[in-house]
Amino acid sequence: MAFRDPNEAGHYPSCPFLAITGYYCPGCGMMRLVHALTHGDVGTAFGFNPLVFLLLPVLGYLFVRWTVSSARGLPMRSAILRPAVAYSFVGVVAVFWVVRNLPFAEALAP
Repeated sequence: MAFRDPNEAGHYPSCPFLAITGYYCPGCGMMRLVHALTHGDVGTAFGFNPLVFLLLPVLGYLFVRWTVSSARGLPMRSAILRPAVAYSFVGVVAVFWVVRNLPFAEALAP
């Protein structure tokens, strides 16, 4: 992804949800976010998808915990994986999905 610019048309397919409905999904802008991060452009990366950008440390933490637990042959346990936290996360994603498509929240659009 660092070698092909997703901002240029023709290299990657567009978001199917956006193509069908005209609305942004919670993941819209993720490929451009990763491309910007691999090139060291943190500000631009944040602008493409703020929710995913803010969740990257959490996802990194979970990946390291899973790797260590797997290497030790233990099941992975974390407070982040409890049902209340998971349902809250789904709620945050749903709110982000709706708000990023409202006219006053154009800053959240990729």
